[in-house]
Amino acid sequence: MLAKAKRAVVRRGVAEQDADELVQEAFLRIERYERDRTARSREALLVTAAVNLSIDRKRRDARAPFAETPDLHNIADSTPDPAQIMEQQRRLEHAKAGLETLPERTRRILLRRRLENASYAEIAADEGMSVAAVEKQVARATLQLMQWMEGW
Repeated sequence: MLAKAKRAVVRRGVAEQDADELVQEAFLRIERYERDRTARSREALLVTAAVNLSIDRKRRDARAPFAETPDLHNIADSTPDPAQIMEQQRRLEHAKAGLETLPERTRRILLRRRLENASYAEIAADEGMSVAAVEKQVARATLQLMQWMEGW
């Protein structure tokens, strides 16, 4: 009986996964209907109810195609609002001020490592330092900037 109702709605162009849902809803509706009345043919009633539900769904989708989009929040604009943009700009200004407190060489080493993705060995060769000294400079500068940005 359920399979027959499912085939009927699939023939009307309903997807397989949606057909199961429609047949289930139709079955629940005829169960409620039969509490007060007696149906002559339960199978015919189920098929008719499922087909009618599929027609109703197509009409509803034609009027409001986005009404039942499960991931509607993905359609929404996710760009930051003006207040968030202003806060981010203030954070960047504060970070820039923190970078300016670093000694020139340390700032240059940190920026090459973080922004240019230069290796410790490349930086060490260019700066005339050991790799360990460059690693220490980057670690100290990072720690100093983290402390500078604390609370922002």
